[in-house]
Amino acid sequence: MDPNRIIQALKGTIDPNLRIAAENELNQSYKIINFAPTLLQIIVSDQVECPVRQAAAIYLKNMVSQYWQDREPPPGEVIFPFNIHENDRQQIRDNIVEGIIQCPDTVRAQLTVCLRAIIKHDFPGRWTAIVDKIGFYLQSQNSASWYGSLLSLYQLVKTYEYKKAEERDPLLAAMQLFLPRIQQQVTQLLPDSTVFSVLIQKQILKIFHALVQYSLPLQLVNNHTMTQWMEILRDVIDRGVPPETLKVDEDDRPDLVWWKCKKWALRIVTRLFERYGSPGNVTKEYFEFADFFLKTYAVGIQQVLLKVVDQHRQQYVTPHVLQQALNYLNQGVSHSLTWKQMKPHIQTICQEVIFPLMCYKDEDEKLWQEDPYEYIRMKFNAYDDHVFPTTAAQNLLCTAARKRKEVLPKMMEFCHQILMDPNVDPRKKDGALHVIGSLADILLKKRIYKDQMELMLQNYVFPLLNSNLGYLRARSCWVLHSFSPLKFHNELNLRNAVELVKQNLIEDKEMPVKVEAAIALQTLVSNQEQAKVYIKPLIRPVMQELLNVIKVTENDDLTNVIQKMICEYSEEVAIIAIDMTQNLAEIFLKVLQSDEYEESEDKTVMALGILSTIDTILTVMEDHKEITQQLEGICLQVIGLVLQKPIIEFYEEILSLAFSLTCPAISPQMWQLLGVLYEVFQQDCFDYFTDMMPLLHNYVTVDTDMLLSNPKHLEVIYTMCKKVLTGDAGEDAECHAAKLLEVIILQCKGRGIDQCIPLFVEAVLERLTRGVKSNELRTMCLQVAIAALYYNPTLLIHTLENIRFPHSPEPITAQFINQWMNDTDCFLGLHDRKTCIIGLSILMELPNRPAVVESVAAQIVPSILLLFLGLKHVYASRVLAKQESFTRSTAAEEEENEEIPSDEDEVNESKQMILQQHSTPAGQDDEDDDDDDWDEDVLEGTALEEYGTPLDYDSGLDEYQFFTAALLKIQSTDAAWYQSLTAPLSDDQKKQLQEIYTLSQQRKNSSVKGQ
Repeated sequence: MDPNRIIQALKGTIDPNLRIAAENELNQSYKIINFAPTLLQIIVSDQVECPVRQAAAIYLKNMVSQYWQDREPPPGEVIFPFNIHENDRQQIRDNIVEGIIQCPDTVRAQLTVCLRAIIKHDFPGRWTAIVDKIGFYLQSQNSASWYGSLLSLYQLVKTYEYKKAEERDPLLAAMQLFLPRIQQQVTQLLPDSTVFSVLIQKQILKIFHALVQYSLPLQLVNNHTMTQWMEILRDVIDRGVPPETLKVDEDDRPDLVWWKCKKWALRIVTRLFERYGSPGNVTKEYFEFADFFLKTYAVGIQQVLLKVVDQHRQQYVTPHVLQQALNYLNQGVSHSLTWKQMKPHIQTICQEVIFPLMCYKDEDEKLWQEDPYEYIRMKFNAYDDHVFPTTAAQNLLCTAARKRKEVLPKMMEFCHQILMDPNVDPRKKDGALHVIGSLADILLKKRIYKDQMELMLQNYVFPLLNSNLGYLRARSCWVLHSFSPLKFHNELNLRNAVELVKQNLIEDKEMPVKVEAAIALQTLVSNQEQAKVYIKPLIRPVMQELLNVIKVTENDDLTNVIQKMICEYSEEVAIIAIDMTQNLAEIFLKVLQSDEYEESEDKTVMALGILSTIDTILTVMEDHKEITQQLEGICLQVIGLVLQKPIIEFYEEILSLAFSLTCPAISPQMWQLLGVLYEVFQQDCFDYFTDMMPLLHNYVTVDTDMLLSNPKHLEVIYTMCKKVLTGDAGEDAECHAAKLLEVIILQCKGRGIDQCIPLFVEAVLERLTRGVKSNELRTMCLQVAIAALYYNPTLLIHTLENIRFPHSPEPITAQFINQWMNDTDCFLGLHDRKTCIIGLSILMELPNRPAVVESVAAQIVPSILLLFLGLKHVYASRVLAKQESFTRSTAAEEEENEEIPSDEDEVNESKQMILQQHSTPAGQDDEDDDDDDWDEDVLEGTALEEYGTPLDYDSGLDEYQFFTAALLKIQSTDAAWYQSLTAPLSDDQKKQLQEIYTLSQQRKNSSVKGQ
């Protein structure tokens, strides 16, 4: 393969004028043997210009990710898809580690991605040699090879990072060699604080973090080894950073290697403490290690972290380092050993570290003024770098206030002093309110504070809602949102709160204030019945302003607000529902058409929120027929837009919209949508069938006359079900397809769909001839045939007698009935058991019984009795669930106290119970467990029961009366057959049969009374 030809083509991809021709050239060449290794040669060559090397690296990365893994031909095809040839793969395996060692950073990043993909597919099977190769360069005296070899080792460890402990053996075998070496390396390098040395140290810490962060391999990291690593980590955290780093711009300091090294050391110690070193919060295998960690390391590490926190107070630490230090202290609050050490410092930490972090800062002001929309996005994004330390500070404060009694009174007094001081810096007022709002959950559970909070709002929060400083107005709204569950004693205060927040939503000029006001107003309305009354006359301007704010901010939290407000004011919303939906549709279109839509996950979340809000309006307006008719047109535009583009990630939501539009009735336009959906189904075939199911169920059950008036409708639905049952959609989708066929049969009993029955029955029974993994799919397929038996027994028997499958020349009748009898215990829930009982009752009564029915006579009634026993438990569990729900709703709330004395540890009781259960020896479980054979899953019913049929309606067939009538009729007309059916019954079964007779009569009497 001529490297120069490839180099020229790669150059062309960088030039817009030559790009298309160059890409065509590469696309014609990439399958040629030796192409991929030649790319690697170009990448590592110092003679080639850097942009060309980068282009080659990106091309190789894409090739490796797509074509490295062996792939089979698609179903029905014989030609194998292209893979990189094994000779080429071997050449790349032989040279890629050297490439990573030699290349500059810009190219190296692409090669490490290639290496990760290769390791994933080839290690250990085809490439154990990578261990020797990395080992060779790590042991080398030439330190220039260390960084690249450590990056290669990192890819190996990252490949196994999240695998279960039992799947990590190949990695642990390799780490037996590497862990001592990298520990020795980092120990030797610690005194050297040059950039290169600290870069190596950082990479070693990243490797150790990936090794231990998800699962701690105790066989590899024993107590002795861990002690050595903890000393290394402590040294890295404790050592100073070169003084010249303070001259670097503060925004750029977190990228300096010294701070990054500290960050990784802190991530490791915090992770070890949280996941493995915290007695009472670890799984069984770490019990011993947790005790050892707490007693041996926790206090020593915390001592260093208290210095880090103090350094933040005195001078500077990076946000990530501070965040991790605070997270570690948060874990230490629960343990007496670490708490005793922390306790003398906690007041200083709260007032001089946590409090300033929770105050409004210069960077907040800069962002508010320059880009208020970005300020809103940043404040509502919990993963934004800016909020990391603040969130960690808030968590530490809340944990300490909840668990250690000394903390809350002092912090509340501190905040109170600030709020009382008329001359205090307004930013400190913001901090004090931020602290109090963060503690709202705790304060509202403590009687001593609960009664003071209303006065606090009245004296300090209400006045600030009219502050001339926007950030204080926003913070005051946030505090009202935090205290919205408060029980107000003075109704005037509640009215004031609602009025002021409403004013901030509608009249304020600052968008961050409007957003906070919107959320506060909704939480007040949801928590305070009287607040709901105050806003009722103002719902139109409130909703209009909410829509305006959503339109300009595209803040997803506000779509939740508007949904909740719609539910609270369903009647009042009716008059503005059409305008609101039109507005939301326009916002949706704007979001989709924005330039950054493709790149921004926030935009997708926002668009999903809008669709969900429109769906909420439809649900709330369900009883307003004239409104839903007008909403339909707007919704169809949105649905059409999504299907035309197409935007697959919104299919679930638009199918939900279509479902809502077809619940009360189905318009001609919605019937047209069925054809469009069929086209979508053909393209994205099986992926969205289960999401279509509620809508398809509506097409069958809401307007059955229209369904049957056009043969095309039923044909489309059957074709979709048939495709799912014969394709590779997976058993969940197949269950849904079979369920839909069953619904059609039951819905159309007596409606002349005889021609469909053979097609439906053959489709499901053919599926049973292939491998079925789940009981649910097997019983669902059987149920379609049982429904057909209920629809027309003679037609079903005739159909079964005429079906022949290739593997058996015999009619399928005997196979079907034998399978059914074997699986009667697999019918679960209410509907499935009821259908099975009705089917077996019809089977008993058949005038011209197939011979196979005679052969299973002894099983029929016992099977029915077992089904009735299951039904009895289902009915009883539903009554009990209703009673429990009522009991829960009337339970009074009580004051909670989670404080723990200073000399005690917190023990997480629920976790401890789980851990104790896990450690209970076999055979020593509660004796009572055996008394109840009924699994919760058996009682709950199946997920498919939500798709109702005429059998499920209150006016539907009563299974007790149906079975009793059938058996009594047989007794009076065919004594011999009755004897065959009942002779095998035991005394217990006869008693149960008598109980069913009695219950049947009672149900009959009560239904007569109810008429």
